[in-house]
Amino acid sequence: MGRLSLAGTAAPTEFRGERRVPLEHVPRTLCGVKPLTRLALVGAPLAIAASIIFGGGSDVLVSDAPAEGQDLTADRPAYQPKQREPRTDQEKREHKELDERIAKMPPGLAAPEMKEIASQIVASAENSTLNWRGQYGSIEDIGDGCGYTAGVIGFCSGTNDMLQLVEGYTKDHPDNPLAGYLPALREVDGTASHEGLDPGFRAAWAKAAESPAFRKAQDETRDRIYFEPAVRIAKMDGLGTLGQFIYYDAMVLHGPGIDPKGFYGIREAAMKSAKTVAEGGKEQAYLNAFLDAGRAVMKVKKAHKDTSRIDTAQRVFLRSGNLDLKTPLVWQMYGETFRIPAS
Repeated sequence: MGRLSLAGTAAPTEFRGERRVPLEHVPRTLCGVKPLTRLALVGAPLAIAASIIFGGGSDVLVSDAPAEGQDLTADRPAYQPKQREPRTDQEKREHKELDERIAKMPPGLAAPEMKEIASQIVASAENSTLNWRGQYGSIEDIGDGCGYTAGVIGFCSGTNDMLQLVEGYTKDHPDNPLAGYLPALREVDGTASHEGLDPGFRAAWAKAAESPAFRKAQDETRDRIYFEPAVRIAKMDGLGTLGQFIYYDAMVLHGPGIDPKGFYGIREAAMKSAKTVAEGGKEQAYLNAFLDAGRAVMKVKKAHKDTSRIDTAQRVFLRSGNLDLKTPLVWQMYGETFRIPAS
């Protein structure tokens, strides 16, 4: 497949799950970058683009992209994507062909045992623990301008993903502890504000997380917004399991934005330096270019200046030639060593 074009003093600490992590190490996404409301695709057939972002089958297509030059970095993102089913014969054909191609590929990171490994590595970066299942009820404001950060992947009250999660969950479970906070969540979306959420929202989140149904909803929202799109586009770029993980971690960290600091902007920068495998390039060379581009973005964000997740984790796997992300794995995060034994 050819190129798919898409446009010296101790640091203060915050409690993240089981550990206290220096605030400068807390790798949460800036509000202006992460929102799905900023996601638009440029220069690609809609069916192809939507299949990558939203998955296959009956998934929807993005339409009504923002006009060129529209400001998408405001506190309240002006663009809310509309969605539609593939409707032209060409779109339906491309959608089906892409689904068939993806289905024939090895599962890679989507295999249950590999997804477990991915979740553990991400948790080491996000919460300094391998116990990612212990994070469903966590919630705090880590001071990154995105309001409350909560749950298994760090959904934020200011970046739309938390709103999507709670809206979807409330549709199926209208009497849940968070339902009454939906009006406030809609108001604070795109901002760092807690207005209408305090003082009870944190307790309500923790209470909701006691329910297996809410934990399942967190998993499904994580997969729909971050995991599945990242794995699909990595496969289209010809990347193996490690590359799929690198894409997923970048999607979580930077969000699915097309600006230079979002996932698709980083990917575009990498593709200017090296060819993807699908374009005939070398996998290690391309992944190094992608990590370089992602690292450069991290260094200009105050919440992301510690680049351990690249320097002493992903780059370590890449330099060892472990493109299949095979265990055993040993890496460091913020100076702490983590291990996943051989399976």
